Amino acid sequence: MRFLLDDEQAAFARSLDAMLTASDTPSTARAWSTGNHAPGLALWSRLAEAGVFALAIPEPYEGVGPLPVELTVAFTELGRHAVPGPLVETVAAAALLSRLAELGDASSAKRLLPGFASGESTATLAMTDGGPYALDADAATVTLVVSAAAAPGAELRIAAGHGVAQASADPARRLSVPADGGEVLAAGPHVDAAAAYAADVARLVTAAQALGVGLALLDRTVAYVRQRTQFGTAIGSFQAVKHRLADTFIGLEFARPLLYGAALSMAPADIAAAKVTAGEAAYAAARTALQLHGAVGYTDELDLSLWLRKARPLRDAWGTPGQCRARVLGV
Repeated sequence: MRFLLDDEQAAFARSLDAMLTASDTPSTARAWSTGNHAPGLALWSRLAEAGVFALAIPEPYEGVGPLPVELTVAFTELGRHAVPGPLVETVAAAALLSRLAELGDASSAKRLLPGFASGESTATLAMTDGGPYALDADAATVTLVVSAAAAPGAELRIAAGHGVAQASADPARRLSVPADGGEVLAAGPHVDAAAAYAADVARLVTAAQALGVGLALLDRTVAYVRQRTQFGTAIGSFQAVKHRLADTFIGLEFARPLLYGAALSMAPADIAAAKVTAGEAAYAAARTALQLHGAVGYTDELDLSLWLRKARPLRDAWGTPGQCRARVLGV
């Protein structure tokens, strides 16, 4: 079976690529890592105008979705261009609220989803499947937390504060533990069901983002080995370098159909398989890029570092490789 984008989806990918190329996303990511969110939020508005967040939101709440395949297309480009911010978490929050509405609790969806679709508000999300931390809560309009409640079923609340942001392996990914308390939006078994669906959506788009990071690392490394010379010849002509790049390319291309297949089926096991495959392929691409760039690859000044530092966190976000393999095996 072959999973290929149709003409409209391919055109959507090209349009996002063109927009992000013109937006100088490396400078935006560097500003975000210092706590300057203004360029990133300006880019966020342009992404919303392009319909990226509306893809996760049903039509009754001013969206056009849910469209999982188009979301994977969009997030692959976001990863390819190292766009910072709680992108995955906003989409996961939208999926959570949308599923709650389907289960009969639409009050929060009516209140929050139109703002997510238009880009006027941003969200981050912390829950058991994603770990105790919220990503970029200091920049988000709303911080949602899913936690165990005294009554049967989970509790969804808006955190009273975003906590103190702390550094991660990727400076553009700022993590914090949300403050206790806050407004309770919903509680009960239906929150558990909605949270499980949101976690699957988060895993899917994180896998797409990781794939994009891996593709960017491969493209930049291929360009570098063509111009870097040793013993009077480009190092890209060396057999060992060719083999390393070929292995990286095969890993990424193997992940791509798994990602599209998971987006079509939305089966938890398929999503977990795509997540572990894309995450491992991106991490392998990062190791290859670092080795073939030599000493220059370790420098912060080189834009390559923006992608290098994303590969490992994305591999583990919303499900480590071990956790995803366990889901695939049903254990």
